[in-house]
Amino acid sequence: METRTYETDVLIIGGGSAGTIAAIKAKRANPDLDVLVLDKADIRRSGAIAMGMDGLNNAVIPGYATPEEYVWEITDSNDGIVDQEAIYRQAKECYEIVKELDEWGVDFEKDDAGEFVVHRVHMKGRYVLPMPKASDLKKILSREVKKAKCQIVNRVMATRLLTSGNRVTGAMGVDVMTGEFVIVKAKAVVVTAGAAGRQGLTNSGYLYGTYENPTNSGEGYAMAYHAGAELTGIECFQINPTMKDYDGPACAYVAGPYGGYTANAKGERVTMNDYWSGALIMRMWNLANQGQAPLFLKMNHLDEDTIAKIESILHKNERPSRDRFHAGRGHNYRERMVELNISEPGLCSGHSASGVLINHEAETSVEGLYAAGDMACVPHQYLLGAMTFGKIAGTNAAKFAVFHKGLEPDPAQIEAEKERISRIMANPDGIPHHQAEHKIRRTVSEYLMPPKISDKMELGLERIEHFRKVDLAMVGARDPHELGRALEVHSIVDCAEMMAKASLFRKESRWGFYHFRLDYPELDNANWYKRVIVKKGNDQTMNLFTREVPKFVLTREESKNEQPIA
Repeated sequence: METRTYETDVLIIGGGSAGTIAAIKAKRANPDLDVLVLDKADIRRSGAIAMGMDGLNNAVIPGYATPEEYVWEITDSNDGIVDQEAIYRQAKECYEIVKELDEWGVDFEKDDAGEFVVHRVHMKGRYVLPMPKASDLKKILSREVKKAKCQIVNRVMATRLLTSGNRVTGAMGVDVMTGEFVIVKAKAVVVTAGAAGRQGLTNSGYLYGTYENPTNSGEGYAMAYHAGAELTGIECFQINPTMKDYDGPACAYVAGPYGGYTANAKGERVTMNDYWSGALIMRMWNLANQGQAPLFLKMNHLDEDTIAKIESILHKNERPSRDRFHAGRGHNYRERMVELNISEPGLCSGHSASGVLINHEAETSVEGLYAAGDMACVPHQYLLGAMTFGKIAGTNAAKFAVFHKGLEPDPAQIEAEKERISRIMANPDGIPHHQAEHKIRRTVSEYLMPPKISDKMELGLERIEHFRKVDLAMVGARDPHELGRALEVHSIVDCAEMMAKASLFRKESRWGFYHFRLDYPELDNANWYKRVIVKKGNDQTMNLFTREVPKFVLTREESKNEQPIA
């Protein structure tokens, strides 16, 4: 296996929304530093916002909302299992990111006076800032990375971090075009590899038709775990409202400000609020069990101008295939409601609360290692939170690189990773990656999907462990592309095991449907008002334990005293 090596001051793994901002801010913090971005796709169209985004869901815009109000909104939405200091940091600093995006040419909805238009979708606050024509968002971000003179290495999939004791020293990976083994030596590393979106099977049956960007298959979670970093909230699954058979976002979230809502077959509104949360999914599940399934997104009562505006947002950003999906089925928002479903389970802090444990400085439990975006645990941070913590992570990584010398990689770690990758390529007639992936994801959906039951989860864990020992060893690849897909299956298995063990460990129900256990159906703050931590032990086994929730930095009274003025 041919090897090529890079050396840099700051390494960014993942060129999505958090990664691009991290790279830009690291370079701005110290222009003399070398900053390298590693992307397994192409940075121009990679990450969860590859085809743009329809809006910012948590923009704290002065005059419309306050950071204090936002902190308690998210605290309540997550049953108190949050690091308020991190959320407060995001709330206070996100407006600067919005203004910078505006300067770069990102299209935001504005009124006649040129002021941002902000809608209310959350339970209390007003934070939704539409981006009607932001299909070029990713191209804008990648352009700024290039202007900052960061080095970009596309088509290299990071697979493991390099460490020395509890210090990160770089990363390893594979070029999915050439098959070369890649080593990157770095003084500081920022991991922004996205959600673990390919965990359960989709309702449509398509492996890559997931709610999350299908390229985000959990490498960030797996790399952090194997490097010894702590992860938390893994039992808090991401499950979202989707369109039946399409698995794209149902977008009552987007249509709600314009008059759309979730309805039963009679067209009657059945949810008081369409803010995406475990409580909303629990409501949908309860309605289904009361005979009110299927549910629908209702817009056919709206006027032509409003529907056209919703279409311009939903069909031109993020998922332009949505337009073709409706056309193929002869669906029209003006004539009929859109049938809904709920997504497959996955891991994502952007929409729930699972990820690598970080503090308000984006620091992980491994020295020199930072994390941001959907794989870093800042609950319900969405796109703007990913960018805000990308800024924090990149800036702090640059500071770390200035004051710390680089360490030489451990040759034993390099050889072990080469061997793991070589075994797959040495088995070209082995089990194809897509067959193996289907089996492990079917196991996740059948045994771990809420409502969670101990006996089912224990059986599921047994099957996951058997898959690791038997099936995974038989997976092969015939070329570098298949090698990358096979390595993604390795990450999916790591995440599946974490999901099963963390779900069994937390013996209560919390976060609405996200962690609803039929054998422990009640919230139990007396025993479980704490974080569940997943960490790889020195004996290579998966350890689980608890940590206290960080002390709150705001009282509820402080939130009430800071009322928005618009």
